[in-house]
Amino acid sequence: MADDTKYEYKTVQTIRGTDGLVISKMQKDGWELVEQAQGPLRSTLNFRRPKKPQPWLLIGAVAGVLVTLAIVIGTASALSGGGDRKDESDKSTAAASQKPAATPTPTAADSAAAEVITSQNNPEFAALLKADSCDDANLDFATKHEGKTVAFNGSIVNMAPHGNYDTRYDFLLGPGDKGPNTTAGPAFKYQDVSAFDLRLTGKKIPATVGAGDKFRFVAKVGEFNADQCLFFLDPVSTEFR
Repeated sequence: MADDTKYEYKTVQTIRGTDGLVISKMQKDGWELVEQAQGPLRSTLNFRRPKKPQPWLLIGAVAGVLVTLAIVIGTASALSGGGDRKDESDKSTAAASQKPAATPTPTAADSAAAEVITSQNNPEFAALLKADSCDDANLDFATKHEGKTVAFNGSIVNMAPHGNYDTRYDFLLGPGDKGPNTTAGPAFKYQDVSAFDLRLTGKKIPATVGAGDKFRFVAKVGEFNADQCLFFLDPVSTEFR
């Protein structure tokens, strides 16, 4: 007997070494791996999962109730007399004509952009990017802005495996383009993250990342460890420059 199950399909490209993590995450969401093609730097994973049946009976029942309700409301309105409605409509029209034009409200995108701290919109952050990694400005900024989002052009100063993991790393980041030769600015750290956690974006996504690579980092502010002079961040997105 033929299988009548209808599927939806999804293709995911991963950086080599992160296949297991991606497959595990997809399987938790109900996806089944049907094909895996490995290239020299990237892997292509094809998944499928059964489509959820549409609850047509429930939709039909709800539609029937709505139609019946509309008929009842329409009948009641017709019986209530139209004269009062006309007067109320005239008053509403006159009141509306006297109201000033509404001021446009900011869009969600505008609000989100305004909330991201950069060296252009925040002098305190601009000064921090030029300060010493152990300067008190690090602690002041972390305490004041913990949990907020910052964005800056920087590079990877160092990258090392986290503990005994093969696919999770600790990244040391610095502002500017000097990579391992960075001497100014905070010692930003991503701790215990995978390549997938970096959320690489942009038109030019590298197959691998390493010390010296330049990115536009967007991250949430964490704590500052004054003993180690490390400023912890959590990655939001990472765009190759």
